[in-house]
Amino acid sequence: MADENGLNGDTNTHEVSTSKSQEEPEKISSVNGENQGSESSKGDEKTNSVPLYKLFAFADSRDTVLMIVGTIGAVGNGLCMPLMTILFGDLINAFGQNQSDDRVVDVVSKVALRFVYLAAGAGVAAFLQVSCWMVTGERQAARIRGLYLKTILRQDVAFFDVETSTGEVVGRMSGDTVLIQDAMGEKVGKFIQLVSTFLGGFVIAFIRGWLLTLVMLSAIPLLVISGGTMAMIISKMASRGQSAYAKAATVVEQTIGSIRTVASFTGEKQAVSNYNKFLVTAYKSGVNEGTAAGLGLGVLMMIIFCSYALAVWFGGRMILERGYSGGQVINVIMAVLTGSMSLGQASPCMSAFAAGQAAAFKMFETIKRKPEIDPYDMRGKALEDIRGDIELKDVYFSYPARQEEQIFSGFSLLISSGTTVALVGQSGSGKSTVISLIERFYDPQAGEVLIDGINLKEFQLRWIRGKIGLVSQEPVLFTSSIRDNIAYGKEDSTIEEIRAAAELANASKFIDKLPQGLDTMVGEHGTQLSGGQKQRVAIARAILKDPRILLLDEATSALDAESERVVQEALDRIMGNRTTVVVAHRLSTVRNADTIAVIHRGKMVEKGSHSELLKDPEGAYSQLIRLQEISRGSEKVTDVSDITLESFRQSSLKRSLKRSISRGSSMGNSGHHSFSVSFGLPIGMNVNDSTMVDTEDHHSERPLKQPPEVSIRRLAYLNKPELPVIVLGTIAAAANGVILPTYGILISRVINTFFKPPDQLRDDSRFWSLIFMTLGLASLLTSPARTYFFSIAGCKLIQRIRSMCFEKVVRMEVGWFDEPDNSSGSIGARLSADAATIRGLVGDALSQMVSNLASAIAGLVIAFVASWQLAFIIVGLIPLIGVNGYVQVRFMRGFSADAKMMYEEASQVANDAVGSIRTVASFCAEEKVMQLYRKKCEGPLRTGIRQGLISGAGFGISFFLLFNVYATTFYVGSQLVEHGDATFTDVFQVFFALTMATVGISQSSSLAPDTSKAKSAAASIFAIIDRESKIDPSDESGTTLENVKGDIELRHVSFKYPLRPDIQIFRDLSLSIHAGKTVALVGESGSGKSTVISLLQRFYDPDSGLITLDGVEIKTLQLKWLRQQMGLVSQEPVLFNDTIRANIAYGKGGNATEAEILAASELANAHKFISSLQKVRHN
Repeated sequence: MADENGLNGDTNTHEVSTSKSQEEPEKISSVNGENQGSESSKGDEKTNSVPLYKLFAFADSRDTVLMIVGTIGAVGNGLCMPLMTILFGDLINAFGQNQSDDRVVDVVSKVALRFVYLAAGAGVAAFLQVSCWMVTGERQAARIRGLYLKTILRQDVAFFDVETSTGEVVGRMSGDTVLIQDAMGEKVGKFIQLVSTFLGGFVIAFIRGWLLTLVMLSAIPLLVISGGTMAMIISKMASRGQSAYAKAATVVEQTIGSIRTVASFTGEKQAVSNYNKFLVTAYKSGVNEGTAAGLGLGVLMMIIFCSYALAVWFGGRMILERGYSGGQVINVIMAVLTGSMSLGQASPCMSAFAAGQAAAFKMFETIKRKPEIDPYDMRGKALEDIRGDIELKDVYFSYPARQEEQIFSGFSLLISSGTTVALVGQSGSGKSTVISLIERFYDPQAGEVLIDGINLKEFQLRWIRGKIGLVSQEPVLFTSSIRDNIAYGKEDSTIEEIRAAAELANASKFIDKLPQGLDTMVGEHGTQLSGGQKQRVAIARAILKDPRILLLDEATSALDAESERVVQEALDRIMGNRTTVVVAHRLSTVRNADTIAVIHRGKMVEKGSHSELLKDPEGAYSQLIRLQEISRGSEKVTDVSDITLESFRQSSLKRSLKRSISRGSSMGNSGHHSFSVSFGLPIGMNVNDSTMVDTEDHHSERPLKQPPEVSIRRLAYLNKPELPVIVLGTIAAAANGVILPTYGILISRVINTFFKPPDQLRDDSRFWSLIFMTLGLASLLTSPARTYFFSIAGCKLIQRIRSMCFEKVVRMEVGWFDEPDNSSGSIGARLSADAATIRGLVGDALSQMVSNLASAIAGLVIAFVASWQLAFIIVGLIPLIGVNGYVQVRFMRGFSADAKMMYEEASQVANDAVGSIRTVASFCAEEKVMQLYRKKCEGPLRTGIRQGLISGAGFGISFFLLFNVYATTFYVGSQLVEHGDATFTDVFQVFFALTMATVGISQSSSLAPDTSKAKSAAASIFAIIDRESKIDPSDESGTTLENVKGDIELRHVSFKYPLRPDIQIFRDLSLSIHAGKTVALVGESGSGKSTVISLLQRFYDPDSGLITLDGVEIKTLQLKWLRQQMGLVSQEPVLFNDTIRANIAYGKGGNATEAEILAASELANAHKFISSLQKVRHN
């Protein structure tokens, strides 16, 4: 069985998850080799990125309009600052040219009015800029997500064998698309605004004083070189980090998708260790990226300040030698300053572009990929119907991931329409490969696969797959209702058709007993249903398809005897008048087949009916029967021709039961009584043993529960180990923030200098030039120091939060994962996107906030020292900007929380579909999946658009208020000068100081999107971290037994699954299992057999009663130790996306020796097929 599951389930690879690879073991064995190959093919991905314009390749006409309007708004908003410098020059001349006080007030009043007009224009432009770009960014990112998923679903199965995994796909959809959206949303508008400011500033500078401007332009080449180098380095670092996070996402998906196996084998530490290994790589890349950004910004600012030094010195000469006015020189300097500073402020935008371009590379490469086997290709034949004749003619085939191993070499097989052909043989012989070729999951390298004499390649793929029905060994159900799962069989199916299919599949009985009936949610991968129930739902899905060709790949091999009988009855009902191909391990299921083909090492060695093949006692079929007989412990059979497999099975079962039933329990109950209760027969209703579906759980309709908000102090405490680094970063950020207000003092002094006598002008201009150069040096030192220290703190926090969260996730009791919100897709999305978003509170954003706060405080101090009356009036207006920013943050925080939670549902749809790609392909369900995905994205998209409009309004009001503050400053200043309460130098000092303060406030307000998303994400992450596991495998408390005999007893156990409190699974169950005895639990599907296993493993605890091991209640035993005393082989074996060696060694925490691995493989009858593989266990 174990071999067959590994060897012949190749139609089911990546079905349950990428970790549940049921390929032939050679496929499993080469997984590591595949990964290495794909990694090498992706080697260049670390340095690859797409051109920025290609990010917008998927914009529609509405997006184009939004981008045009947003660009117009950004250009208008960007030009407002250079225009302000013209007004500023006029003000300087009005104040400085010794006019009468009345004249000064008159001129200043007119200029102040122009500031009001500019404020109105800036407000409207800022609204258009931010809202249009945020809305189009949200729309285009949603479209890219959808296109990526659609392209992924479109790929041939070979793509999933070689190039990707479920975890990587979900990680890219939830993580990389955030980076792409960041690079094509409001930051594009901000960048256009800054470029417009840059160009506008220099155009005005040329008009007002071309010679001085040319001198200042000498710094431009240096700016361009340093900026380009910085962007290139950041792009490389970002790619490396994203690659590491993609690998970490795969670990998460595999672990959570296989949580029962992880829990049973106490593999939690191993999973966390693997996850942390990739986080370390991502951390190093993040720190390097932050340092590079800071160094680049520091160099830019140093170049800019040095150019000011040059401008002040040369400007003084222009006044002396060319007759420039003071206002004209300051106008040029301010215009160049405004334009140049916009380049410095573009650094975060450039970082976002670089990260988005790098993230888009792999996604866009995938979107462009044209598969060789394309379900969306409408070319090819689509006949009225087919008869169902199948022929494989001289087929040569090897799996794409393992091309050096030939599966078929000249294989031929003819199957007549309407007949049932069974394919039998040892594990790895190629039986399931026949199924894969008929479904056209793969194409043969040579030879033909024909249906009705027509090459399969000549048919329209969707049409021919619509004529083929597949029921696999491990049925794949989607995280949805039973009704939806059956409906995958046929588009637009009616409820009557669904009910009829369920009836034919023998599924109606158990479905009708569920409180929600067909609307019952099945859980992730169908975990809420027993194996037999899942298989019957899968059969109902196939029945609804009404195929002409039915493919049954080990459809009953994983079921117990009773479930097999029920499922086999359902299969027998639907096999009539169809061409049926059966791949079987249990030969009892194929005795009635019209033809049985025995396949051995890719060759058909025998063919005939059951009775015909038994006539040759030395034939391959007879030998297979004898092998199964030996494995079942049967007596040696002398007359093979008299054997019937049915009697074979019955006698084996009788002996097993006779051997297994305990003679009595310690409580005096008879063995029969114990077993009758465990079967659930006397207590009435038979319910599924793991039917733990929330009866209220219509997932799409239930209200979204937002987790409680997390305080900043809580996050800060997590960063406590980095406190020295944060202190150093804060000092550097504060020093960096003080530079701008200091610049305000310098420029006001320079303005005063430009109206002084020539001799004094010459000396002072030289002095202030040196001071400007000093500021430039300070920028070069503080900027990289700031970003380096805060990158360490931020990246360490993200690493710690991801690790803590994942560690807490794997410690959760198994019942927690039954919740739809805790599926692998949802948890993966939280770890991928939310943890990264939290950095908005600590890394770059906190660094910027400290700088801005220092700028604001320093600016206020300077302003009050210069003129407390003017400063007091202006400060009274500043809270208007602060209140506006606060309201904006509050609105956005609520919306982003809703959007994040709803995107998790969309991620789960993608996770389900990609993890079940063969089922999706077989049922041509690509469009159905896409419709469901788009539906799940509608809510978050609407929320994002609403958020964009509110943000736009907030930004518009902020700019409107900002320019009005300027107008008020100069008008009030002129009044103070008129009354002798201030000098014009004081007025400009207050203006520049408060300008820098309001710039700080404005920039902090611009962090609202990042901050609100980060707080929402932190709440989501800490909701997991703060939850206490009810059954914690990391809990070291509890006793351990020195010698374990193995006596197990269940005493008066009552149990209901946590999500189904209305369904009683066990009521007063008592069962004794003596040490060294084999006990078989049999009964109808859903009677509670597997629940006994779950309780013994402490996946769940009983509601009442005791479970003991050697007389000690298992709750008092150390959980990890308890599980290590048990070995679990599940109905659906889970193999991780790793080597055979690693999968076997997992049974001993990954620390098994070579000798132990060899011994285990031999005992499991696996050594033979493993040894035949070219890459053996290493791969």
